[in-house]
Amino acid sequence: MESAFSWNPAADSGIAMRWIEANGQQFELAEAGHEDGDRLALCLHGFPELHFSWRSQMPLLAELGYRVWAPNLRGYGGSSRPQGVRAYALDHLTEDVAALIDASGAKEVTLIAHDWGAIIAWQFAIQQIRPLHRLVIMNVPHPLCARREFRHWRQLRKSWYMFFFQIPRLPEWMLGRREAAPIARIFRDSAVNTHLFPPEIVELYRAAAARPGALTAMLNYYRALFQTPGVRQIGDGTVPVPTLVLWGEQDVAIDIHCLDGMEQYVPDLTVRRFPDASHWVQQDVPEQVNAALRAWLED
Repeated sequence: MESAFSWNPAADSGIAMRWIEANGQQFELAEAGHEDGDRLALCLHGFPELHFSWRSQMPLLAELGYRVWAPNLRGYGGSSRPQGVRAYALDHLTEDVAALIDASGAKEVTLIAHDWGAIIAWQFAIQQIRPLHRLVIMNVPHPLCARREFRHWRQLRKSWYMFFFQIPRLPEWMLGRREAAPIARIFRDSAVNTHLFPPEIVELYRAAAARPGALTAMLNYYRALFQTPGVRQIGDGTVPVPTLVLWGEQDVAIDIHCLDGMEQYVPDLTVRRFPDASHWVQQDVPEQVNAALRAWLED
């Protein structure tokens, strides 16, 4: 088993690191709060992130009484890295989430997710794979809103990288140059509050992406999304749980129009927009995101 690479949470953060087995995979897990608590906040990161992306939210969630789990998703960090594109299709990814929930033994689950984690979370909630108490989504639209916006140039031009990632080997070479230095630049070049992404922060993401096979695994999420459309069936797309959507408006990858019409699929919907935040919303404006989370979760 690979060791936790370099995130050593401060002793006063309340965050600890451990491993957990679920769905036949080993997950590198950051946790906070009471280890036997019945209320689980399960935090799912995106590309090219890590459990580390939730460092500002985990203490807050623990303070609110949650047991907080933030795993490195399959292929990321020290978590299992299965081979082949099919291993990263949405059915396997949602099975991972279900297995983690089962392993927790929690009676009440709030799913909190960003970017690719949010793609998984939307699918999980719509398909009602396990009961959820609440759902929090950050900077990823409902899948039917995304499907609609992909018919418009305003979104297609922002999604160029998804098509580029379908090419074999070339994206790995491009992103892997100089020990995955471009991964660090992704954050620095697109964040609004760049002072919150200093070298020691983005270095963790770079180092994780530079591990053998990591970039291929991370890119296989996008490849599997295109290659396995059959596993994405969601019917009318209804989300049957209270849902909070937090959105950084300075998103270089997802157009703001993706928010339009979301209420027709999510009957109990709350949207909070942050004009001075990027796609990396929970890292770019952590205090504002935490305030919104507190207000909604305590309501």
